[in-house]
Amino acid sequence: MKYLPFIIINLLCFAAIAQDHPVHHMQKDSTTQKPMDANHMKMMPNMQHDTIKHMMSSQFSRDLPMNRDGSGTSWVPDETPMYMYMVHGKNWMHMFHGSVFMRYNKQDLFNRGSRGGSQFDAPNWFMYMAQRKVGKNGLFAINTMFSFDPFTVGPGGYPLLYQTGESYKGAKLVDKQHPHDLFAELSLAYTQRVAKNTDVYLSVGMPGEPALGPPVFMHRLSAMNNPDAPLTHHYADATHITFGTATLGFRYKNVKLEGSVFTGREPDEHRYNFDKPRFDSYSVRLSVNPSKEWALQVSNGWLKSPEEAEPNDNVNRFTASAIHTKMLGEDSYVATTLVYGQNRHHGVTQPSVLLENSLQLHKTAIYGRYEFVQKDAGELDLEAMFPSNPNFNINAVTLGVNHVLTTLKQTNLTAGVQTTLNVSPRALQALYGSSPVGFQVYLRITPALMKMGSSKSRHHSMMNM
Repeated sequence: MKYLPFIIINLLCFAAIAQDHPVHHMQKDSTTQKPMDANHMKMMPNMQHDTIKHMMSSQFSRDLPMNRDGSGTSWVPDETPMYMYMVHGKNWMHMFHGSVFMRYNKQDLFNRGSRGGSQFDAPNWFMYMAQRKVGKNGLFAINTMFSFDPFTVGPGGYPLLYQTGESYKGAKLVDKQHPHDLFAELSLAYTQRVAKNTDVYLSVGMPGEPALGPPVFMHRLSAMNNPDAPLTHHYADATHITFGTATLGFRYKNVKLEGSVFTGREPDEHRYNFDKPRFDSYSVRLSVNPSKEWALQVSNGWLKSPEEAEPNDNVNRFTASAIHTKMLGEDSYVATTLVYGQNRHHGVTQPSVLLENSLQLHKTAIYGRYEFVQKDAGELDLEAMFPSNPNFNINAVTLGVNHVLTTLKQTNLTAGVQTTLNVSPRALQALYGSSPVGFQVYLRITPALMKMGSSKSRHHSMMNM
């Protein structure tokens, strides 16, 4: 926690920079679903070229709104509001995003079992993104993401009952969420518009995120209020930090097909370095946004030796997801995500289901998450107790509420509390208790919701981008 003041100062510095430059939010109406509505273009043909030139576009298409960008090259609904700072230069557009949870976390509030832990910590991440147009049809983008988790959470991660994935000091991490690496993303992308409503792009990262799964949990609007990674993380979206990835994508209108080659191995326990790129795994993803409120995807990945603790275990990972976002007002909305993910390895398929929702009502958010996941004794490091390696069905329900206390220099300070009810399989109740309850209380620092002012100020700002 000694690094926490530095993190807070860093985020406030981003806010101070944004305060002195134009900061905009693309609201969800007919003029902001795309860089310019087609009917609007017909009404103002003389403004069409200049308007498209200056509007805020996706990092992977000059014809799509920035709101559609999820993590990596994934899509979220166009209706998604943005929490970030934005600075417009002469040729470049710079964006800053981040989150810090300062919290107390106790995973077994009533001490029903022996596996729960407690900790004061501060999970966090920060992003810097930049993009610029190249010629008449090109687009170049830079994405970076950093996390100080190794310092503010600890190299062994934070307590989280029934969580698994990755390792520390030669042992599997169980009932712990691993910290994210200091360098969580360093990627470059180039997009070329080849025809009307048609793009091709190449994205490379060291680390980066392959085309596999939905947008990672911290970049989903439905999950942004919850400081915990899902128990289904390593069944759906855990490849968001991959040391060595290349993705080739093709978009036509609201349909996108992508393929990636990447390193299958999860990051090692040395969270400050760069792991060896192997490019030994593959994935393919189909994304469809049927309307401004929906984002759908289906994907499959063939991962070679993802876990250091089980180097001979390859995984076939399948995911499907649906994300829905609906604006209820200028600063109110409801966001929902449904994710199915499964891992198939050593001849067994283990499924998972996640349903999460966040209702934002001005300054107050009410949110929840339901998870079902099937894990075997080996995954939970209980093979000595269960030599036959049976599967266990695990269920967890989380409910939380938070409120924005104040907004300073486009930065929100939010207080929240949440609780999780874990339903233990009968065979594991001696270790975990029948229904251990987790509890957390936190203060969160994030950029505020980006907003546009009046139509007059929007026009003035747009013409000065």
